[in-house]
Amino acid sequence: MAASSAPHLICAADALADGGAGVRFTVQWAGGSQSAFVVRYRGAVYAYINRCAHRALELDWEPGRFYDAEARYLVCATHGALYEPDTGRCVAGSCTGGLVKLATFENNSYVYLAADAAVRVSGD
Repeated sequence: MAASSAPHLICAADALADGGAGVRFTVQWAGGSQSAFVVRYRGAVYAYINRCAHRALELDWEPGRFYDAEARYLVCATHGALYEPDTGRCVAGSCTGGLVKLATFENNSYVYLAADAAVRVSGD
């Protein structure tokens, strides 16, 4: 899939609090529309395809709720797999590998999906 020529706006930067709710959006990935999300962790933003590495299910237990109770890990609501928020690596539970990470950046108080992320945002 060819990379798009420009970055895509995901949300305002202040919509993401450290360890708080994430923002969902949709991308074109692996031949179809896929749910994705962005969260803030230790001051930086990280985005992933919203799909557990164990089973092809969305992670959030409620729309935008991706963190465990301590806001230390991203958690799969279906079976409890835990992922590092900054790398997407699975650290506990039934999973292999990790989450599919998307390139993001912040500029002028907004969060963007990078043009070289090789996905197209279609809104959510």
